[in-house]
This record gives sequence, C-alpha cells and structure tokens, in this order.
Amino acid sequence: MYYQVVSFSHKNCKQEIREKLAFSNDEEKREMLDQLTTFEFISEAFIVSTCNRVEIVLATSDNFSSYHAVLGLMSQRGNLNFYELKTSAKLYDDEEAVEHIFSVVASLDSLVIGESQITGQVKEAFKFSHANKTAGRKLNRVISYAVKCAAEVRNVTNISQNPISIASVAVAQAHKLLGANIQGMKGIVVGAGDMGVLAAKHLLRVGCDVVFIGRDLKKVQAVAESLGENVEADTIENLPKYLNRYRLLFSATSAKDVVINRDMIENETLPRHWFDMAIPRDIEDMDLEKLQLFRIDDLRSISNDNHALREEQAVRAIEIVSKYKDEFYAWLRALSIEPVIKQMREHVAEAIDKEMQRAIKKGFLPSEHETNMRKMAEQMFNRFLHDPTQNLRHSSVEKKNANCIEAVKKMFNIDTENIDFKQYKNDHHTKGYSA
Repeated sequence: MYYQVVSFSHKNCKQEIREKLAFSNDEEKREMLDQLTTFEFISEAFIVSTCNRVEIVLATSDNFSSYHAVLGLMSQRGNLNFYELKTSAKLYDDEEAVEHIFSVVASLDSLVIGESQITGQVKEAFKFSHANKTAGRKLNRVISYAVKCAAEVRNVTNISQNPISIASVAVAQAHKLLGANIQGMKGIVVGAGDMGVLAAKHLLRVGCDVVFIGRDLKKVQAVAESLGENVEADTIENLPKYLNRYRLLFSATSAKDVVINRDMIENETLPRHWFDMAIPRDIEDMDLEKLQLFRIDDLRSISNDNHALREEQAVRAIEIVSKYKDEFYAWLRALSIEPVIKQMREHVAEAIDKEMQRAIKKGFLPSEHETNMRKMAEQMFNRFLHDPTQNLRHSSVEKKNANCIEAVKKMFNIDTENIDFKQYKNDHHTKGYSA
C-alpha cells in the first residue's frame, strides 16, 4: 500500500485552471470520490478543495496507475487537455506525499503561511469522505499524525500568531492603498461564508462599516447581527446599487458563475478597489479605467512579505514536519511487524497440532502424553522464535529493513493487507482521527 497526493495548488497551477477543477458542492466531490475508488488500485481517497488548492489524497496499490486515473478524471471534469493538466499537477508519492499532507495541515504550504483555516478544511474533507465510505483507516492514520504535527507547529513556533488569511491580506492591501481614509468608508462584502465573515471582521477592525450581500437574506441578517451595529445586510438583487455607490468590495461566494459583470456598472468615474477572493472567480474581467481588481493569485506577491517575516519560524516548522513524517513511518513499520509475528506463531501452532495428531494416529505418541508433549513443543518453538522475533521488532523501525520484513512475509506466506491493526496498539501508538 502506498500514499499519493496529486496537487493543483497556487504554487504550480494557474487560477483559471484551478477554477475549472474546483468542487463547488458536496455532490460533485462525492461523484469524484466514487469514481476514484471504483479503480481496484485505489482503496481510499479524499479531496481538499479550497480557494487556493485542489488536492486528491489517495491510498493506492499502484501509484503510476492512480496518478493517471486522477489526471484522466480531472481533465474530463474540467474539460482540459490531459497533457496540459499534467504540466499543472504536482505529484507526491509515499513519504513525499505524507510530508506534503503534514505541511498542508500545518499551513506551511498555504498562500499565506500560518493561516488557520486549512487545518479544519482538511479535517472536514477527510470526515466527508469517511462518511461517504471512500476513506478509512489507511488515510485516517495520516490525518491523525498530520493534526498532531500541526498542533506542535503551532505550539513550538509563533507562525500562527495573529492568524492571517486571504481575507486579511486583502483588507491589509486596501488599507495600504487608502491609508487613514479607509476609516469611515463602507466596505461591501459579497458572500456570507467563512471568507466573507473574516473580511468583514478585518474591515471593522480598521474602522470601516460593512454591508453584507447574499442570496439568503435571513442568513445574511443573522451574520450581520452577530458582528455588531456597524454591519448591514441586503440581497444580491440590490448589488448593482452598491457597486455604483461605494469603492471597496470584497467578494467570496461559492457561485459557479460570475456574480459581478460589466453590465452592472453605471458610474464609471467612481474609483474602485475590488478584491475577488473566490474560486471560481466572482468578478469578470472588465475594462474600467478606475477599477483596481485583485484576484487570489494577485495576493500571492503581497503575502510574500508575510512569508519573509515568518521565514525563520517556517524553517523550524519544516523540521517538525520532517520529524513527524519519520515518526509516522517508524510507527507504521513497527505496527506492521506485530501481525507478521503473530501469524508466524499461528503457523507454528498449526504445525504442532498437525504433527501431534499425526504422531498419535500412527502410534508414535500415546494420547495420554499429548498435553505434556504439546507444551514441550510449544516451549521449544518459543525459544527458537524468540531471537528472530525480537530482531524483527528492532529492525522494523528502520527504513532500510523494510525489504527484509517483506521477505519474511513472503517466506512464511503471511498476508497483512486486511488486518485490523487496532488489536496491535502499543504505548507509542496514536489513536486515529475520530471522524
């Protein structure tokens, strides 16, 4: 069994391609997960789809086949050329895959290093797939260690102090452009999801009033009331009125198509600072002379300043990720040896039983002596197996001995593929993530 991640992130994949690959609802994810796990070489899968990345995380028996299966399904889904998509994908196999997942969950791979949302997003992605029965114990182990690793990164470094998100970078850029003039201005926030709420909180912090725009007025009003008296609510039908009256706009809906287009603009003389934080994009390209439009990928260079400030702590965090990756594989190898040892002993017990019955049947051994002879045979085999099993346990934690363990399994005809490893938990075992 191998681990694999096929990644389409802000680091290697253009925004227009990510938009075509993004999953806008649970049904789309469920359909893709079901398609992936119908392949006999893919046993488990989950999908992380955010504004900055689409990650396909797999437990597979054939990394070559699973990689091309993912590319085929994703190119079909996004109506993209297979080979073009291949150049936009980043492939991580086995230990690289585990290290990448740990880095993602610890927010070291984020557009803004240290942002706090991604840990929860990955956990929710796994929980969704687990509920869909397309992810289980193999990926559960990875998520368990990833969450534990992220917690240590937060505790040991200050990389997540004053948590930063795309929304905060957008508001910070608006503040930089407008200076003290931003105080008292009205910021329009389209979309009442997590990103919109974060944008509103940061706008309030710099002295702006906020108007929330959404499709469901009750939901938008509830969000507005929770944020305080300087927040209003309105529906998407009235959006054009706000677009032609106010300069600041932050949009983060989950719509599949653009919600703001050129036809909505009447007052072209109004200076505008717009921030499109959605994938797919909420705002279409438009040739307004006084419009300054920032999209998610435009915010990357802005966030580089944040990266530089946190670089020293990021190096320490990367060391923690590497340590957890090594510990994870040491644990897997140590865990995998126990069923091997158990099955070796079961084979011995079967051999003793078979030879005892044969000896009694042929008259080599009086039946009244069976108990004592069986006990003696078991003690002899236990003594014989003691050193080999201890050596196997010691060698199992070392990566270089993985082939040795596989050779033992082959020699003794041992299959551990469908073993429930919970029965082999020991002191250094970490419980899986509770879905």
